[in-house]
Amino acid sequence: MKLEFIDLKRQYETYKNEIDARMQKVISNSAFIMGPEIKELEEALGKFVGTKHAISCASGTDALFLVLLAYGVGEGDEIITTPFTFIATSEVIALLKAKPVFVDIDPQTYNIDPTKIEKAITPRTKGIIAVNLFGQCADYDQINAVAKKHGLFVIEDAAQSFGSEYQGRRSCSLSDVGCTSFFPAKPLGCFGDGGMIFLNDDSKADVIRSLRVHGMGKDKYDNVRIGMNGRMDTLQAAVVLAKFAHYPQEIKDRQSKAQYYTQGLSKAVKTPHLKDGYTSVWAQYSVCSPRRDDLQKFLKDAAIPTAIHYPMPLHLQKAFAHLGYKKGDFPVSEKLSQEILALPMHPFLKNEEQDFIIGKIKEFS
Repeated sequence: MKLEFIDLKRQYETYKNEIDARMQKVISNSAFIMGPEIKELEEALGKFVGTKHAISCASGTDALFLVLLAYGVGEGDEIITTPFTFIATSEVIALLKAKPVFVDIDPQTYNIDPTKIEKAITPRTKGIIAVNLFGQCADYDQINAVAKKHGLFVIEDAAQSFGSEYQGRRSCSLSDVGCTSFFPAKPLGCFGDGGMIFLNDDSKADVIRSLRVHGMGKDKYDNVRIGMNGRMDTLQAAVVLAKFAHYPQEIKDRQSKAQYYTQGLSKAVKTPHLKDGYTSVWAQYSVCSPRRDDLQKFLKDAAIPTAIHYPMPLHLQKAFAHLGYKKGDFPVSEKLSQEILALPMHPFLKNEEQDFIIGKIKEFS
C-alpha cells in the first residue's frame, strides 16, 4: 500500500479532462495575464463566500501583504497575531517594518485565544491577523468585538480554511478582509501559487486592485501609488475553476474522512476538537501525542507519511529574535509544537488506507 500525505495525483486523474480542457482554452486564447478566467473565478468565489469583492492575486502571502499595504501599515505599527502558524502571517508584517505582536493560542482549537488579545493592545496597535488553523475558523465574534472596541481592523488569514463555516457564515467573510491561498496542498489548490482577497469595502477594494498591478490608476502607465506585481496567472485561475466545480463534494468528503479518523483514534491519541457551530475543511488532520517523535518514526517505518505543523513557534525563530520573546512566553504554542503530528488527509483517502493508519497508531499506543 503506497500512501500519499496529500494525493494530488489521484485528484488530477479524477478531474483530468476538465482541468486539461480549462488549461488548453487559456493556451489557445493566449490570454495568460488577467485573462477572462480571472474575472470568472473572482465572481464565482465571491458569490460562494458572500462578499461584494473578490480580488485574485499571486499567492496567499501576497494577499496578506496587499491588504496590509491598503491599510497603510508601516514602521512603528503593531499587528497582533499568533505565533503558531506558518511564517507568512508575520513575515508580511515585518516586511513593512511593522511589529508582529504575538498572543498565545486556545489549547483546544489551536487558533488565537481571543481572551488574551486585549492585554496585547498598545497605542501602536493597528490591527489583528487571526489565522484559521488546519481548517477551523477562529472565534470571530470575540475577536471582532475587541477590535471594534479599540478601533482596529481584522484580517482573516484563511489560507487553510476556504469553504469552512463559522456560525452559518463562510470563511473569508468573517472580518474586515479575508485572505486565502491556492497553494497546491491547500484544500482548494492550483498548480503553482495563487491567492484571493475578499471584502465588502469599495474604497479598499479599489486600492488593492491598484496595488496588485504596480499601483496602476486609470490605465497601464498612470501610476497613482507604489504597488507591486501581485497578479494571479490565468492558467492558475483555470485550474482552480476546474477544481472548484467539485469543491463542495470534496468538503463533504474531507469531513467524512476526519470523522472516520476521530472515531478510530479517539482512545489512542488526542484528536482535533471542533467547536459547536463550526465546520472545518480539514486542511490537516493533526493528532497530539507526548511521544510524537517516536510515533512519527514508527509510522515512517510503516511507510505512512506524516508532517509536523509547526515544529517551532514563530517567537522562538531566528527571524524574529529582534522582537525579544523567549522560551516560556507562549506555553500553549510551545507545548503543542512538541506534540502535534499531521496524518495523511485528502478527499480521496480510502477506508482501507485509513484503517491501516489507525491500526498502526493503535499498535504504537
